[in-house]
Parts: sequence; C-alpha cells; structure tokens
Amino acid sequence: MWRIGGAGGRQTVRPAAALPYIITAKSASCFQTATAVKKKRRVYNTRIVCLGRIGKRMENIGRQRPIGVFDSGIGGLTNVRALMERLPMENIIYFGDTARVPYGTKSKATIENFSMQIVDFLLEHDVKAMVIACNTIAAVAGQKIRQKTGNMPVLDVISAGAKAALATTRNNKIGIIATNTTVNSNAYARAIHRNNPDTLVRTQAAPLLVPLVEEGWLEHEVTRLTVCEYLKPLLADGIDTLVLGCTHFPLLKPLIGREAHNVALVDSAITTAEETARVLAQEGLLNTDNNNPDYRFYVSDIPLKFRTIGERFLGRTMEQIEMVSLG
Repeated sequence: MWRIGGAGGRQTVRPAAALPYIITAKSASCFQTATAVKKKRRVYNTRIVCLGRIGKRMENIGRQRPIGVFDSGIGGLTNVRALMERLPMENIIYFGDTARVPYGTKSKATIENFSMQIVDFLLEHDVKAMVIACNTIAAVAGQKIRQKTGNMPVLDVISAGAKAALATTRNNKIGIIATNTTVNSNAYARAIHRNNPDTLVRTQAAPLLVPLVEEGWLEHEVTRLTVCEYLKPLLADGIDTLVLGCTHFPLLKPLIGREAHNVALVDSAITTAEETARVLAQEGLLNTDNNNPDYRFYVSDIPLKFRTIGERFLGRTMEQIEMVSLG
C-alpha cells in the first residue's frame, strides 16, 4: 500500500509504514459477503440434514401404515392369520361385511357397490395396501377396486392362488374347489390361462364345506365323506395340484391332504401373504421396525358365535372388535 503525504509544501509518494489492516467500505462488503456465504453454506447443510431426517421419518411413517384386508364375512381371517405369520411387524386392519354376507347371491352391481364402500372405509384409515380376501369380490369387483385405489398395491386371493398353482403343477392339470359363485365366475381358470393357456383346469363347487368349517367340524367323519365326494371328479381327471379356492378351506387342509394323495395343495391365504410381502418390499413399504403390531377388526354386524368362529379362523384371541355401519 502506498501513502500520499506532504512535507514542506512538497508532495511525496512513499511506501506506507506498517499499518494495521484498514477495513474500507469495499473490503467490509467483501468480508460480509464471504461471511454470509459461509453462513449460507451452514444453513444449506443444516437444511439438507433436516430434509434428510424428515424424509426418513416420512418413509418410516409410510411403512408403519396398516395393511387393509377385507372379506364379505369372516373367512378372510385366514388371510389375516397368514399375514401375521409371514409379516409379523405389519399393522393390520380387517373389515368383514357380516351384516350383508353372503355376497355370492347378489348381483354384480350390488357386489361392486358394497366393495366400494369397504374400500372407502379402508382408505379413511390410511392403509398402505389392500388385500381382497374374498374370492367373490376378487372375481366380480377386483378391476374396479384397482381403478379406484390408483397406484396403491392391491393383492387378491385369486391372482396369487393361480400364480402359485402354475408354479407348483408338474403335469399342467390343476383342480379348484370353491363356492358356487367363484366356480361360476370362472375367475381362476381365466387367471391361469392368461399365463398358460395349455393348462387343464378342473373346478368343483364345494358349498357344503363352508357351514361344516364354521361349525368346527374340521375332523368330523361327515366332513371327511363330503370332502371325498367333492374330490372324486378332480382326482379322476388326474390333477396333481389343488387350489383351496375359498377362505374357509385352509382350515381343512390336513383333512384334504390325507384324502388327496400325491396332490399338492395351494393355500390361497399363504400364497397371498407371500405375494403381499414381495410387493411391499418392492415398493419400499415393508415394515421392519415394529415389535408391537396393532391388529384391528371391524365388522358390520356381530352375529352369534362370531368371536368363537373368528378366533378359530385367526388362531388367536380377537381383542379389538368394533361394529361399523357402511352405506
């Protein structure tokens, strides 16, 4: 730095003596700017850290949201049971339309209307995925439900059961036992033939098994004889794989397994739970941090023996049961 000064009337220019650093207006501005940049960097870094934490927190909240499972009655509790065993950290909400069961005798429009009411109820409870644990609803209203829920994962017993049956069969001969409505809908055959049109699919309506299961006659001789009668035409066709196409039927798996020698049984409740686990993991929605899952059960009516039958299906005590009215 140079200093301009005067001596004896003469101006001289000489190097300035060692002076302390003088902050001029310009240098002060530069200093403030530099300081502000440093501060801004710290602010930005803080914001990035905060946003990162918020993002992780939001992801965790998303994973903690419940899975919604629904059925026209209580049979879907076998699916809840399979989900509890396969995904022990997931929160689950179940709705059974026990006031309006059975759906199988109703028109397509009515089934769709009832299904939309249930879907609205589950959406109000902020579910992250839905499981259609009813063959009738899956066959009749599955497409409309998926249209309504958009990008939300929607699993159903028919799609999962058909996929598992195709992966299991060795001779491409698959049998289906289900209720009259499911058999008449031909939904399983369509789902199987979409993936392999050469597969032989044989269906058998087995309506008498539903009341026998609800009565608790899982090993009764009457039930065994009834199962044998239903299996005869399927076994005669040489099936090597049998889909239990009703949510009641998994409870009869030990009995059916003894009567259907060398036939692989496809439990749609288990296959649906496996498919649910796969999809949740794929979508980043799998709950891996919840040692105290919340299970809630909603029904549109609490009929006689509901708790007894429900706990038989679920395999454990039902603690939170609430009745709600839809429509």
